[in-house]
Amino acid sequence: MVETIQWTEAGVVMIDQTRLPLEEEYVTCRTYEEVADAIRGMVIRGAPAIGVAAAMGVALGVLQASGQQLDREMETICGALAGTRPTAVNLFWAIERMKRLYASVRGQPIAEIRRRLVEEALAVRQEDIAINRAIGRNGAALVPDHKTVLTHCNAGALATAGYGTALGVVRAAIESGKQVDVFADETRPFLQGARLTVWELQHDGIPVTLITDNMAGHFLKSGRIGCVVVGADRIAANGDVANKIGTYTVAVLAKENRVPFFVAAPISTLDLTLASGGQIPIEQRAASEVTHVFGRQVAPPDTAVENPAFDVTPSRYVGAIITERGVARAPYEESLRKLAS
Repeated sequence: MVETIQWTEAGVVMIDQTRLPLEEEYVTCRTYEEVADAIRGMVIRGAPAIGVAAAMGVALGVLQASGQQLDREMETICGALAGTRPTAVNLFWAIERMKRLYASVRGQPIAEIRRRLVEEALAVRQEDIAINRAIGRNGAALVPDHKTVLTHCNAGALATAGYGTALGVVRAAIESGKQVDVFADETRPFLQGARLTVWELQHDGIPVTLITDNMAGHFLKSGRIGCVVVGADRIAANGDVANKIGTYTVAVLAKENRVPFFVAAPISTLDLTLASGGQIPIEQRAASEVTHVFGRQVAPPDTAVENPAFDVTPSRYVGAIITERGVARAPYEESLRKLAS
């Protein structure tokens, strides 16, 4: 299994996803600021993986804090990490989890506080892997045998601490004996499908075919695609799903062609404080991601660009939301709240 992120004596070690698939390099973050930079720069990405990185970043920061004004230092550390990416709710979930633990051990000797925070960060990582395997088991039955699964972006081991959410469902279906292959959208403009999903599935020996984003409708119409499985960065109380830009398009095309559209995500991705997806903040990224490909300019100078990193798929297009606690179906206000509780 790909080791996305690990805690070591040298620091937080993560595979550099900006260099895949041509170079398999690892980055060691020795400070919480470097962890924040890695999240912001997409060295590590994917909502669950970002959550793990944030937990480790908090632990690393407190480990190196002077301890003279630990409350203030803790706030600074958490604020820096929270300011990296606004859409993935797992980031904030992990930070709040570390804050709660800190509040419970506050006043104890600094060595004990540090030990407990490191222990908690390691637990977040191990729990994430177990959660992903449970998501896979719960979703495997939904995958048709002898069919192709279409996915968008990367919701695999690289987007988590291991195993993956959407790709975890694929892995579990194959482990159960089903004959399944994958079509991966390239996922412009950052090409997570082409660079990461294809590399990861090839790494595991799972049959995968790369298609451009604008080929999805063609293949959904062909009858070859048995279902669509994607991940999520935030899910509102009504089942609206924020995921990588282009997901909404795939969902609409899937519904038009009567192909089931499933979302695989942990309970920590639910944001039941938001009534609908219209309240989810959408990250805007640099214009250069659109005007350039691997550093080479492909658009005229001074081109106006819009570059939202995510879109929101209304719940009416979502056939099921697969979590570690079970599978939610419409009406999502009821089913998601039941699973969350």
